[in-house]
Amino acid sequence: MRSFVSHTFTAVVVMAASSAAAAPPSIITQGNGAALACASCHGVDGAGNAPSGFPALAQLPPAYFAKQIADFKAGTRTHPVMTPIAQAMSVEDAESSARHYASQPHPKAGASTADPAVIARGRNLAINGAWGRQVPPCFKCHAADGLGVAPAFPPIAGQHATYTVSQLQAWKTGARTNDPQTLMKVVAENLSEEDIHAVAEYLATLGNRGKENE
Repeated sequence: MRSFVSHTFTAVVVMAASSAAAAPPSIITQGNGAALACASCHGVDGAGNAPSGFPALAQLPPAYFAKQIADFKAGTRTHPVMTPIAQAMSVEDAESSARHYASQPHPKAGASTADPAVIARGRNLAINGAWGRQVPPCFKCHAADGLGVAPAFPPIAGQHATYTVSQLQAWKTGARTNDPQTLMKVVAENLSEEDIHAVAEYLATLGNRGKENE
């Protein structure tokens, strides 16, 4: 009986310790006073919020995540909501939130309401590109199924179409300029608005397909 109680107590302690270790950092759930909690826009699981334009952050490489926060701080990337939040985050806040979101499951794909022809057009661009217009395939840099290549190329599979559209448009107009070697700017400039919406809709359908097949 004593042995059973001892083992039970040990199991409870281990489970409690595991639960505590898995708990998200306070910057995610509570903010730090000056900065809003990350979860208020992006969710604890990093799924984001498509209608509000908040991107999914799950599975972002920590180095990529930290660079975006640093760029918001420095003003090399700007956003009316994220800039003041990033400026209020400490280095520890950025690192802990980066580690947390990197550990979350890949975003799940939602049901698409886009025309199948639009999805097909986007798929062709993602896989084959449009070399005649100097548009390489998305997957050339972001890997097969858009799962990303750390640290410079983030996962784009499962990202909300509205967010992908907004970022491609920002690179196209020059509103966003923090891409490595202006790679995204060159690509976006050669995409039509129809291309942008098509590829965004297709990428959003991929969801966690790649992770489920690992």
